[in-house]
Amino acid sequence: MKMGKYPRWESQLLETGFLGIFLCPLWTLSRLPKNTPPSRIIIWAYRWLIFRIMLGAGLIKIRGDRCWRALTCMNYHYETQPVPNPIAYYMHRSPEGFHQFETLFNHVIELAVPFLLFLGRRLCILHGLLQILFQVLLIISGNLSFLNWLTIVPSIACFDDASLAFLFSSKEKGTKAQVLEIQANEAARKTSPLPYGCYIRRGLNISFGLLIAFLSVPVVVNLLSSKQVMNTSFNPLQIVNTYGAFGSVTKERTEVILQGTSSLDPNDPNAVWEEYEFKCKPGDVRRKPCLVSPYHYRLDWLMWFAAFQTYEQNEWIIHLAAKLLADDKEVLSLMATNPFEGKGPPRWVRGEHFRYKFSRPGGTHAADGKWWIRKRIGPYFPPLNLEGLRKFLKARNWPLPKQSLKQT
Repeated sequence: MKMGKYPRWESQLLETGFLGIFLCPLWTLSRLPKNTPPSRIIIWAYRWLIFRIMLGAGLIKIRGDRCWRALTCMNYHYETQPVPNPIAYYMHRSPEGFHQFETLFNHVIELAVPFLLFLGRRLCILHGLLQILFQVLLIISGNLSFLNWLTIVPSIACFDDASLAFLFSSKEKGTKAQVLEIQANEAARKTSPLPYGCYIRRGLNISFGLLIAFLSVPVVVNLLSSKQVMNTSFNPLQIVNTYGAFGSVTKERTEVILQGTSSLDPNDPNAVWEEYEFKCKPGDVRRKPCLVSPYHYRLDWLMWFAAFQTYEQNEWIIHLAAKLLADDKEVLSLMATNPFEGKGPPRWVRGEHFRYKFSRPGGTHAADGKWWIRKRIGPYFPPLNLEGLRKFLKARNWPLPKQSLKQT
């Protein structure tokens, strides 16, 4: 099934993993190489990564949606984020003053705290602690996939061995003893000639550092630009990228609900339309919001994007409808429920557009078991059948799915 572009975290995962290649020496398989500690160039490359991630996110907010400047964005975020979790249901009902504090705290973390990286060891450690705390808060209050966990990784580079020593065993032959031995060897090496191989490694690290600096030029220019773009790469290697998140916040949550019917005539007022339920995204108003992070249901995320755009902007959703019409097992495995299981595929599939709002905890709807309140906006795309989609799919070189023989 044809889907949209890769989201931000995949380019971030690529860059984070690429830097990880250079943390280890090239000519040893030891778990803890004693004579070749990670280059400070690589450590600073990770710090540069977290600096770009956070500052880019902060700047795109200040330059983007007015609600970030008015300190009101958190009034909407918990309800309208891609895949809310149960905590978000209650956080949404926090007092106005608390939401303003949250927004201000977000600005401090993303716009001010990153500069602590360059102000000495203690403030660098403080930066790492604050960024990890911030990511943990985001993990608790939302299902942002593995993005927050991934963002913690470069924050670890803010800590040195001394600050992390308490995490290791104090046994004589334990990891802590090996780390202390590495530190002693490093101190001794500063007063003695280096092996030939270390000069080669140092040359490679310096060359890599120069490459990172060169590829960072357009990234810095973008950060300083009033026309800043987010989640973009300026080089074919895609190893030094620009990042940013939630530059604008949707004020209302809309959902595309996919429905199918076995009726011969989709316009028959007596036709029974049954809904497909996704694994995590809102659908059934009585279903409790899911808790899935750090796992990722990409289809659910793409449905969130599609809901505030049109199906013409998201042609993949028509391909999805075709797969449902054909009772495609791979696609159905991405769904939570198939209302036509054992009955053959539907004859028609349509998309309906709904506005969703959290019910009020303790209110009438919540007492009735409803986590959401929804109201129909109108059709998202009209009823479709496989025969009618033949020309559409052929024009895009998408194979026409074979219709199940169970359908009569």
